[in-house]
Amino acid sequence: MNTAGTAWPAPSRAWWAVSLCCVAALLSYTDRLILGLLVDPIRADLQIGDTEVSLLQGVAFALIYSFAGLPLGRIADRHSRRNLILAGVLLWSAATVACGYAQSFAQLFAARVFVGIGEAALAPAAMSLIADYFPPQRRGTATGTFLMGMVVGGGAALAIGGFLLQLAGNGWFASWPVVGTLAPWRAVLVLLGLPGLVLGLLLLSLHEPARRERSGVAAPGWRESMQKLAAQKSLLLPLYFAMALLAVGDFSLLSWSPALLSRRYGYAADQIGLLLGGIAMVTGVVATVGGGWLADWYARRGGVSLRLQLACLAAALAVPGSLIGLAGPSAAVVLACFGLWSLLSSAAGCIGIGVLQQVLPNELRGFGTALMAFGNIILGLGVGASLTAVFTDRVYADAAAVGWSITTVTLPAALAALALLLLALRHTRRNAVHAG
Repeated sequence: MNTAGTAWPAPSRAWWAVSLCCVAALLSYTDRLILGLLVDPIRADLQIGDTEVSLLQGVAFALIYSFAGLPLGRIADRHSRRNLILAGVLLWSAATVACGYAQSFAQLFAARVFVGIGEAALAPAAMSLIADYFPPQRRGTATGTFLMGMVVGGGAALAIGGFLLQLAGNGWFASWPVVGTLAPWRAVLVLLGLPGLVLGLLLLSLHEPARRERSGVAAPGWRESMQKLAAQKSLLLPLYFAMALLAVGDFSLLSWSPALLSRRYGYAADQIGLLLGGIAMVTGVVATVGGGWLADWYARRGGVSLRLQLACLAAALAVPGSLIGLAGPSAAVVLACFGLWSLLSSAAGCIGIGVLQQVLPNELRGFGTALMAFGNIILGLGVGASLTAVFTDRVYADAAAVGWSITTVTLPAALAALALLLLALRHTRRNAVHAG
């Protein structure tokens, strides 16, 4: 049913929903990316190499997250999105706790699989909820706030994870139940998994809003969904692949910049966490909230075409951040490249998701978002994190060359993403796409 003529939910209720989704995103990305800070103690404890660690950060998570996301996106288009988010939060939080008790690579791999399944539910359900809580001209800011949780979560994995790792190493949790007898890296994983169980209780307060902006039919089947998306392939294909290629750089930098600072510049884990985590959180907040606000401003004036212009500008300015491997003896240049990429890639990604919301009808938003997440994770986490490790282990054959590996992966991805966004922009101009 199309409820376009009814009143939108009260702003207080809408922003409460966005706030909870933002916290869920923060916990999701913290649990997802924390292994990047724990690489060396995990390697030492489980006797594995960088390639195996990259499987834990990349393939184990990427394959399950991506393939689980597609049916979960369809569930989000048909059933209660609140309940789907709740189930996902509880599953990934329990699995993160289980990671802390893993005694082998196989056990840790299996636990990461369940983290991936749980987290795959969040983005499609949350993006669909936001579109039904906010009118089109306000969705960019709401979407940016939700995405802020993701980018802040990436920073929190480093900052909070580094802080907890330092405390655990100093014996602060020795008298605590559950984590007192665990190695520091294990204690960090358990402590980061527990807040999600509390969030589950708060999610019960969410109300499922009425679905809006349907195209007049029930949620389509698989074939119909793909046919409807294919009708806009000239816009959606370059957009999807551009976002996925930016994710390649995101995950390469987030997964391996800690190792770069540790191996090449001698930084301790707590220093790395505070520096990279602080940068990621500040730039993430500015990029997603600012990018969302600008996307709303542009949407009121020029629709999809102007939003894509803004995404192209952000992607172009992010390219120098991929040159992190050329920093030489200066750790400050590494931090500057990391901050530049984090700011502008996040902004481009926020705007890209806003474009997707604008061009898809309600009954395809969950599936369409899941499809974007599929590409982002398969290429971003699966390729970005894993291929960087392969270059370090197999091509450069030098653990200290991880910076060169990051640049080798990220620079071509950034240039290709920019080219694809320009292609999508060319299509919108040619076909005068001005949705909203």
